[in-house]
Amino acid sequence: MARLLISSIMIFAMLILAVLLFNYHAYLLLSLFIIGCIMVPFFIRFEIRKLTGREVVILAVLAAIAAVGRVPFAGLPNVQPTSFVIIISGLVFGAESGFIIGAVAAIVSNIFLGQGPWTPWQMYAWGMMGMCAGLLQNFWWMKRVWGLCIFGFIWGWLFDWIMNLWIIVSNVNNISWEFIIGIYASSIKFDLAHALSNVFFLAIFSASWIKIIERFKRKYGLLIGSGGQVR
Repeated sequence: MARLLISSIMIFAMLILAVLLFNYHAYLLLSLFIIGCIMVPFFIRFEIRKLTGREVVILAVLAAIAAVGRVPFAGLPNVQPTSFVIIISGLVFGAESGFIIGAVAAIVSNIFLGQGPWTPWQMYAWGMMGMCAGLLQNFWWMKRVWGLCIFGFIWGWLFDWIMNLWIIVSNVNNISWEFIIGIYASSIKFDLAHALSNVFFLAIFSASWIKIIERFKRKYGLLIGSGGQVR
């Protein structure tokens, strides 16, 4: 939870620095700063940890599944099976693994769908989604399908609200309350599509996915920690 708070503070600190130093014209540089401040510590911690080859492979496979799963649904506005995979991964393997899988999935999927100044924001948003799933994994309601569905529904909105911020940052010369309200109002149907698609995937597939991943986790001793079956 401390890392989540620190990461959020870093984002707003970078926004303030952008106002003072760059007048927001270097918003791409701002995004790179965000990556440096938020992503690097997580990767450093993972580098310090003694991970086995099997553990690295399972994280890479889940990140790849999350990334590739986004491509076939690109034609459906904001239907994101990527979020489902990230939530399940964080729930089973913990907060740090959830963050890494979410961040990597964003940058890898954009190799196919297009990189841009929005990529760091997607890495942050999906990383925080996986991290929150891991932080809440011991709560009893996260071990129920309905609890996961509520979590997925909320994060469907939160993800898109975070992504709206980069649009505001990149158009700050035109910023006004009307502009901000217009951005968030125009995204409501897309936000709802993301939230409902999360609910759909979690309601249908979460129990079977968690059972399979937990089986691999126990059999090969992967990233041993708390987790649980969903009922």
